[in-house]
Amino acid sequence: MKVEDFVDVLSCDFYTGVPDSQLKALCNYLMNTYGIDKNHHIIAANEGNCTALAAGYHLSTGKIPVVYMQNSGEGNIINPVASLLNDKVYAIPCIFVIGWRGEPGIHDEPQHIYQGQITCDLLDLMDIENFVIDKETSVDELKNQMKKYSSILDEGKNVAFVIGKNALTYDEKVEYKNDNEMIREEIIRHIVDVSGEDPIVSTTGKASRELFEIREANGQSHKYDFLTVGSMGHSSSIALGVAINKPDERIWCIDGDGAVLMHMGSMGVVANVNPDNFIHIVINNGAHETVGGMPTVASNMNLVEIAKACGYSYAVTIDNFDDLDSELNKVKDLNKLCFIEVKCSIGARDDLGRPTTTAIENKENFMKYLSK
Repeated sequence: MKVEDFVDVLSCDFYTGVPDSQLKALCNYLMNTYGIDKNHHIIAANEGNCTALAAGYHLSTGKIPVVYMQNSGEGNIINPVASLLNDKVYAIPCIFVIGWRGEPGIHDEPQHIYQGQITCDLLDLMDIENFVIDKETSVDELKNQMKKYSSILDEGKNVAFVIGKNALTYDEKVEYKNDNEMIREEIIRHIVDVSGEDPIVSTTGKASRELFEIREANGQSHKYDFLTVGSMGHSSSIALGVAINKPDERIWCIDGDGAVLMHMGSMGVVANVNPDNFIHIVINNGAHETVGGMPTVASNMNLVEIAKACGYSYAVTIDNFDDLDSELNKVKDLNKLCFIEVKCSIGARDDLGRPTTTAIENKENFMKYLSK
């Protein structure tokens, strides 16, 4: 189904969400049509954030908002759906458009398998009527479903369209880029060179994939790294848990701007605990690159000042490899809670692979290494 037909049938003029590769057609359509426009389209920090934003839109306009997201974000919407939107509370109607990663019968990555199995079950538990759109769904079927949904929305309830792989198409292209020169894979390569045998916790997406391939190319063991293949926004908290319990080890966290934004409160917790063996590196390309490249708001934020305000002992931003090497070697010996923001370009090589070890193997090897 062409995304233009999908949007036309929904007949809504406000969209907010968190980008997803399964919804790339919708995301690119919204960027081409609206860009980032406070009246029509806002990319939120996390899925709960956009659900609350959608509630505010309805309260002020009386219209129906659309929230889009990957199914991994269902956990983030449970609280606002159950305690804010629900018809037993404020009865605020909303249309959810959910990319179905881990759809049963379709090969996907390990972090998506269980989430895919329970995607529709979670919606049922939240009393959100849901309808699956696949490659065979016709516009007429969608129109008939929207007619059914109209009465449900009128009752102040929520509905959802679960979007299968390649179910929506869009012919126009969108190029996402910035003016930064540093390439993320090279940034990670420099971190690996300096960190030596120190444990690294890396964020979900291409950063962990690149870290894995760098170890392969170097002929190094993967035991040093915990690859957070899911749980976007939680890598720094995982790393904090490790740092607290391994005070004699220097713990590095390789994070991304989208991930930091998703659960930024964790920075305050990290700083309050103030582990002197923790180095937090945020590779900031101002984009949700792993799922298509749509922008985050991080390119317009001063993450270093935020880190300092949270209580990080040392914080700096850099945009070139000479300064990167200098700062990496400096923080390695500081014995303070450190924060490095690295300005990064958008893009990765086309032949970037995925980890060839399982998530369980990664966990067990990492734990064995920490135990020694």
